[in-house]
Amino acid sequence: MGERGKGAAEKRLNEERKGERERKISTHRLQEATEVRAGQDAQGLAIREGRRYWDSSPQCPPTTPTVTYDHSPGLSNRRRSLSVSCGTLPDSQSSGSRPIVSTPNLSKHQVLGWRRKQTLWSQFPEAPVHPAVLWGAALEPGAATMAQGLDHAAQSCCLACLITGLEVALTDLRSSWNNVYHHTEDISVDHLLVRRGQAFSITLYFRSRGFQPVLDNIIFVVETGPLPDLAKGTRAVFSLENHGGPSSWVALLEKQGDTSLEVSLCAPAMAAVGRYLLKVHINSFQGSVTAYKLGEFILLFNPWCPGDAVYLDSEPQRQEYVVNDYGFIYQGNKNWIRPCPWNYGQFEENIIDICLELLDKSLNFQIDPGTDCALRGSPVYISRVVCAMINSNDDNGVLNGNWSENYLDGVNPAEWTGSVAILKQWHATGCQPVRYGQCWVFAAVMCTVMRCLGIPTRVITNFDSGHDTDGNLIIDEYYDNTGRILENKKKDTVWNFHVWNECWMARKDLPPGYGGWQVLDATPQETSNGLYCCGPASVRAIKEGEVDLNYDTPFVFSMVNADCMSWLVYGGKEQKLRQDTTSVGHFISTKSIQSDERDDVTENYKYGEGSPQERLVFQKALQKLNARRSQGAFRADSQPSRSMSQSWDSPRSLDTPSLQPSDIVQVSLKFKLLDPPNMGQDINFVLLALNTSSQFKDLKVNLSAQSLLHDGSPLPPFWQDTAFITLSPDEERTYTCKIPYAQYSQYLSTDKLIRISALGEEKSSPEKILVNKIVTLTYPGIMINVLGAAVMNQPLSIQVIFSNPLSEPVENCVLTLEGSGLFKKQQRVLIGVLKPHHRATITLKTVPFKSGPRQIQANLRSNKFKDIKGYRNIYVDFAL
Repeated sequence: MGERGKGAAEKRLNEERKGERERKISTHRLQEATEVRAGQDAQGLAIREGRRYWDSSPQCPPTTPTVTYDHSPGLSNRRRSLSVSCGTLPDSQSSGSRPIVSTPNLSKHQVLGWRRKQTLWSQFPEAPVHPAVLWGAALEPGAATMAQGLDHAAQSCCLACLITGLEVALTDLRSSWNNVYHHTEDISVDHLLVRRGQAFSITLYFRSRGFQPVLDNIIFVVETGPLPDLAKGTRAVFSLENHGGPSSWVALLEKQGDTSLEVSLCAPAMAAVGRYLLKVHINSFQGSVTAYKLGEFILLFNPWCPGDAVYLDSEPQRQEYVVNDYGFIYQGNKNWIRPCPWNYGQFEENIIDICLELLDKSLNFQIDPGTDCALRGSPVYISRVVCAMINSNDDNGVLNGNWSENYLDGVNPAEWTGSVAILKQWHATGCQPVRYGQCWVFAAVMCTVMRCLGIPTRVITNFDSGHDTDGNLIIDEYYDNTGRILENKKKDTVWNFHVWNECWMARKDLPPGYGGWQVLDATPQETSNGLYCCGPASVRAIKEGEVDLNYDTPFVFSMVNADCMSWLVYGGKEQKLRQDTTSVGHFISTKSIQSDERDDVTENYKYGEGSPQERLVFQKALQKLNARRSQGAFRADSQPSRSMSQSWDSPRSLDTPSLQPSDIVQVSLKFKLLDPPNMGQDINFVLLALNTSSQFKDLKVNLSAQSLLHDGSPLPPFWQDTAFITLSPDEERTYTCKIPYAQYSQYLSTDKLIRISALGEEKSSPEKILVNKIVTLTYPGIMINVLGAAVMNQPLSIQVIFSNPLSEPVENCVLTLEGSGLFKKQQRVLIGVLKPHHRATITLKTVPFKSGPRQIQANLRSNKFKDIKGYRNIYVDFAL
């Protein structure tokens, strides 16, 4: 699609999103008006028309208020409150009685000062003075003014007012209205979920009279965590119309009715995220002092707020990296990149509660819950906590990792198609780790949690990803004389692909310029400060070789820019075969914004491969790591299996060029596939040998094939061959090879990876030539058709077409489907046996419950294969 076509498509999509949001706002306005009218009718005249009594008679004796707490069993926690009895006086207008209060003849200014002082001293005697909550003299005219007013009152005639205390009858948190404007309506319309740094409104309905600014002082209290503390910022006390600094909570009067009050509340843009309790204290001058629990709400990060550390200034990016609940994770290899559909489902039912539960299960919370909750305003802190909790290596995290190919007591990682089923299983089993996950599953689940909390997040795939265990930026690979790769005792590997996350945030803990996208890797590879987590590491710091910046930047740098050293092992000795400066870090990929296309972000991580600038950055990183190691500051947790001194003495040193004269090869070898590598068919390929010298070359080439796991771990070889090739000067010859399906099928791993290697040597020279190729076997995909128009809350038929690609029957076939807003839970269809090359069709019915762009994800597994995938994007129209 051309640039003009893409622009038109994006414009059309934005218009559809805008229209959908306007429809939602109109609907919520209608619902809100209906709910408010119903609430007002239920309260009757006692709410709508408060009685006000004023009596200036000097005979009215003052009485001391008696405070009691109403524990009536018929009241919910929200409606239980403090009540005050102040004595009674016969009411000439009714048969009942009313509270009596006496007050001196004070000015409005003096009344306000007295009221605030009384609130501080008697209502919150335990509250310490904190800069973010202005109390005492800073809030009032001063103690002298108040004393003068009282003295004046004693010398003058007493003015008594017959008033009732201000009592809250009900509270409307306006969840549906607020959630639309805070971009949380897809999570819930029944529970209040708001974002920090952005105002939200609530309405207080009073029982017997309206709010009077001269007489009534309304103080709001918000608390989060089990140990709310003013000093730590997990408790805030703020009065109506009191404007604090940028780090203060704010309450503003928006609209006043006869017996109602609409108030706008706003959390500071750096407030801790989490579940909050909202309370209100009402102090009427010498009248009642009442306290109410108004309800709970959840506070999230706000990428729409410029003051928030996760602010993202592009609406299309916010829609993609926060709001979009489906996407693609790229797998395969650098020569065959395939998108794997994934249901993030961050707005599905109960997911927000599970995400908050995840934070509460972290080791940090278990050790010091007060400090942990106080630090939840930092996206850097939150991201490290979540990263450690996605894996279960240190705690009861969400996922157990497994690369053993034995998944009998759990789910093969290749079978998952979404995060929702994983998170709900973790919650339902009492937070027991779910079996099993690998890198793309860890990253996908972390993406769900971070987007749910409001931090812009995307999933990144790095092809040929280095795993450097000793921090020397060199990946060592070992081969025997047959050309097969050996298991590395050092555990250095090059993963066929590796998946991690990028999260968007400011980095005030780093020098300027290193905010923005940060790498976080939840796959348990190495420890960081004692826990299995990685990051956040600044992507820009990685590109510039600033490996001394927090967190775990050296490890991430090695994943995208390490050099690879190949060794021949024979007779107990190691002979260097080659050193490759370009074999690690290819086609670093993520889903494009508002598109199903792949976006290559390799240039964000490193300069052009082999360019002078890229080599300079590599050398700078080595120098920094060498300096840190000499100071004993480099990854104290890791246990290197090869000393750094040995690494510095290797050919890969700062003073040695990347290529030695002995590395110059005059014969090149290369593999080429003759047919697409389809599962169930023979693998046909040729070995191309080219002599670039002016001399004859007699070659002996040992060939082998072995299955690989996607983390680079080799399995035993299942095919070997030997070729003898004579080359004239400047001649190219081919050697044809075939690996039958019957030979590789029984040795194939779930990852469907086969590594073909060739080790060539000249009869008259010690020079050896190594070449290898990774082949990923492919399946035909699942086809999904939507039968008819997709309309919210109306039945929809979905047709699924799939087939057995093998020339043998497969058993225990199970088809799974899911899709946020389309299915309430994952659908499982038991298929049973599929005959060889059999094609099957099934039709399912569902009722979409969310509008807008949606995606269906499907997976077919059997006893022979685990991950035949398919997906279909659909647009669900809003029901009128």
